[in-house]
Amino acid sequence: MAGTLVAGLVLVTVLATGATVTLREWASTVAGYLPASFGDWATVTLLSATLILVLELVELPSVFYQDFLLEHRYGLSTQSSGQWLADQAKGVALGTLIAVAGANVVFLTLRSWPDRWWVISTAAFTVAVAGLARLAPLVLLPMFYRFAPIERPELVARLLLLSAQARTDVVGVFEWVVSGHTKKANAALAGMGRTRRILLADTLLADYSEDEIEVILAHELAHHVHKDVWRGIALQTVVLAGGFYLAALVLRTMVEPLGLWGVADPAGLPVLLIVGGVWSGVTLPLANALSRAQERAADQYALAATGNVEAFISAMKRISQQNLAEEYPSPMVRWLFYSHPPIRERIEAARAFEIGGSSCCASSPSASQPY
Repeated sequence: MAGTLVAGLVLVTVLATGATVTLREWASTVAGYLPASFGDWATVTLLSATLILVLELVELPSVFYQDFLLEHRYGLSTQSSGQWLADQAKGVALGTLIAVAGANVVFLTLRSWPDRWWVISTAAFTVAVAGLARLAPLVLLPMFYRFAPIERPELVARLLLLSAQARTDVVGVFEWVVSGHTKKANAALAGMGRTRRILLADTLLADYSEDEIEVILAHELAHHVHKDVWRGIALQTVVLAGGFYLAALVLRTMVEPLGLWGVADPAGLPVLLIVGGVWSGVTLPLANALSRAQERAADQYALAATGNVEAFISAMKRISQQNLAEEYPSPMVRWLFYSHPPIRERIEAARAFEIGGSSCCASSPSASQPY
């Protein structure tokens, strides 16, 4: 929260002092050395890249505290400071490239369709989100982690059978080498369509039984069975549309006060970032509430699909201890920040499932049903 507040103050200061207009003039001057057809693109690229890098720099102390100092204080991180900085540099470079591409899309639509730009930008961003979800296991994740096929035939066969029963095609089961970064355990069903693959952290493979791994994967499979990925994209589209529409209203009112030459002036980028940040903060609790509902449904599916309540509970307890999860977070923290139910709540729900049987979740298939 502190890092976000500092970034917001930087953006407000850039607008209030007129620095954003100065930055645009500088970017436009540099772009003037390029062919005219590249002028608008180069101006937006230089301005947005500079602004994003400044924001990354002012947020670095809070990120360092949260992701490095705290992780080391509690014995969770296995990275040296050099390794952490290298990962941060790759993350910033990747994030800046994506942000610059996004800024160019927005200002292209602002120039071409000043009245409908927010609709077209929403559509473009939605396509990009779906594309990134598909490419993540092929392009994005390998930038930070190593992957290798798992050499445990019985476990692989078991997980592939579980995937087949869920009618979810996967291209393979891979070891996700996270031990060079953290001691935490994790698993994922990453990608979409022909890129979908099962990823199991080496820290998970080292310490968890095959029953526990199976029930964890069943939870991940549930998100694909329930179409949660597409539901998430749909929700993100609605949030994007609301944010862009609000930004369109605010931007029009700020053209004259900020000395912009129009709504398509790249110097208005800080306005868009501020509105987007505020809108994201306002909608985050709702998005998290919906995510927690999906996670509860995925837990119920995993319990029904495997019929192994004890493995689920032991896996949750092990993850709680290994990842130092807080079992009883305050209601405010839970409401604002938790995309998953707290571990204790998930364990209690599993015990209730065991007592009530699979009738508690008619929408989830029983272990004997083909699905």
